Amino acid sequence: MSEPKDTSKDETSAPESAGVGAEPTGGAHSSAQESGAALEEQRTRGGGDALSGDRPAAGITETRTRSGMFGVRDTGDTSGYGGLRLPGHSPAPAERPFGGWFDEFADELGAALDERSIPRDAVEQVTIDRDEMTLYVVPDRLNAVARTLRDDPGLRFEFCSTVSGVDYSAPDGQPVDRPVHVVYHLLSMTYRRRIRLEVGLDLENLHVDSVVDVFPTADWHERETWDMFGIVFDGHPALTRILMPDDWEGYPQRKSYPLGGIPVEYKGAEIPPPDERRAYS
Repeated sequence: MSEPKDTSKDETSAPESAGVGAEPTGGAHSSAQESGAALEEQRTRGGGDALSGDRPAAGITETRTRSGMFGVRDTGDTSGYGGLRLPGHSPAPAERPFGGWFDEFADELGAALDERSIPRDAVEQVTIDRDEMTLYVVPDRLNAVARTLRDDPGLRFEFCSTVSGVDYSAPDGQPVDRPVHVVYHLLSMTYRRRIRLEVGLDLENLHVDSVVDVFPTADWHERETWDMFGIVFDGHPALTRILMPDDWEGYPQRKSYPLGGIPVEYKGAEIPPPDERRAYS
């Protein structure tokens, strides 16, 4: 594909009509909970193309409101978690125009996917929130999309700075659709742009393509994410523990992992669960 003439930081050289400089990021379309007046219609009608801004939320659905963090409820808990309430995670699909360089980027990515015969539905949703763009990618297309973002001359996202996980499971055990997410932060040093790739996974199938062959920096990041969340990165050259001992059972940053009750072997003691600890209020 052709290389852009200007980058997102070239405010002096790019005309205002090009959308560079005058509006460097998403502007009015940035919202975690809504994306235009037709949000509900957009979520339900199906079909379309996420990069064109007309695809619904697909399988990235709203989670339940979270309260009693980490299972601490109706106790003398003094940490603050017991009374904390957070709204459900609800990434809304963005609509065109995305604003700033986001539209140019989406067009370039769509064309690059077409050139490589990668279906556009590999990107199932585009979300713009707080002037940042997130692409929700189908798990078995992640490697292909990442390689396209790296190699296309109009994209050039050469660097993966972080791979991390998040567990949106409900504290009370109620089912949540695709609660475990993997997040990739990509940087284009050529065009000085940042985007985020995100993949939603079911607890019964925590598998996603490794991107180590595309971004070697993801090697230890993916190992840490597997170590903490149990996400299996298919194709990783050495997916072993990196923080916990090799024989450790469980994944400490999963919501189902117990806070207490873990034997302290060198003292022969056991830390009690939060609801069995002594209260001070």
